[in-house]
Amino acid sequence: MIQKTDDEVVANDDCDGDDDDADDRDDGFVPGPLIPLKEQLEKDKEDESLRRWKEKLLGCLEEDFTGQMDPEVRFHSIELVSEDLEEINAPLPVHESQKNDFLFILKEGSHYRRKITFTVLHNIVSGLTYSNTVWKGGFQVYESKGMLGTFAPQREPYVLALDDETTPSGVLARGTYSAKLKFQDDDRRCHMELKYSFQIKKRS
Repeated sequence: MIQKTDDEVVANDDCDGDDDDADDRDDGFVPGPLIPLKEQLEKDKEDESLRRWKEKLLGCLEEDFTGQMDPEVRFHSIELVSEDLEEINAPLPVHESQKNDFLFILKEGSHYRRKITFTVLHNIVSGLTYSNTVWKGGFQVYESKGMLGTFAPQREPYVLALDDETTPSGVLARGTYSAKLKFQDDDRRCHMELKYSFQIKKRS
């Protein structure tokens, strides 16, 4: 039986701040101005090669020519891929009926990676990064960070794999963990914050 715990998905500007974010807000950082997609396409339109490059990058999504400037990243699913386990695919946001379950159950010493599926709307999202922080028994035991890149709006979802990871082994490694997976861009917009729990079990 799966033990109950607290999972939560928070999107966009509702993401919780943490100590690092507080330091960032105090350093005088001011995001650069946003430019609507249509205006970006019309700039330098006399340069044919630059125009074609922009059209390819931006995808020419007419439905996104709404004047809305803030990019929106919608996360559809998170998948765990491992040779030691069956693939696990969790839709996002987490369904209310599954909100208090473990998101993943892993075996000790397993090699795995997470895949995320998401869509970008309205504008280019620049410098999308992720951080994954893990706690056990109230103590932080692990943190990973990575750069995903810059993404333009397009009809098809993006599917990206995060870095490979390995679960710890041994008696002390087994048990229940809480974690927070966070995505933000280089303007420090938080596009998603997923608070979840997982379990590491003994390898059979």
